[in-house]
Amino acid sequence: MSLEQFSGYTFRKAEPNEATAIWSIIQEAIAKRKEEGSSQWQDGYPNLDVVKLDIEKGQGYVSLNEAGELTGYLALIYDGEPAYEAIADQWLTNRPFSVVHRIAVSQEKYVKGQATWMLEEAEKESLKNGFLSLKVDTNFDNVGMLRVLEKLGYVYCGEVYFRGSARKAFEKKLDE
Repeated sequence: MSLEQFSGYTFRKAEPNEATAIWSIIQEAIAKRKEEGSSQWQDGYPNLDVVKLDIEKGQGYVSLNEAGELTGYLALIYDGEPAYEAIADQWLTNRPFSVVHRIAVSQEKYVKGQATWMLEEAEKESLKNGFLSLKVDTNFDNVGMLRVLEKLGYVYCGEVYFRGSARKAFEKKLDE
């Protein structure tokens, strides 16, 4: 499913000079989660240092609109996720996987469907790098993200814990 409205958009690795602009988008997402009554991202994480580290490791990705303005961010990680080992027997597969964390879209330049498009782009990037499975987790009350995961065919695999909070974990086989 390719969202036509994003045909002029670009998805690429983030550059170090974009960290502050990315952080602004994440702050918008933090404020939105708070407004929705969620405790997700209300504890000082993520922060600018996390974004800088993502970029330094080559794991930060941005979306840009037709005008070249940053409109979204996610971290695409290829070296595993220790928290996921707790439910090792519940995943769909037991093969190398990529992980998406920290998806945030601009509220100022909001376009419906952007998180879906970005996740699809992360799936393509994962496949290109030889990863046949993508895993992701989100808060129980992140209705928007849960909807995106359902729409894209992610399968619920169990609960994982980050910083003391349970989160819903999902996996999608990318080679089907």
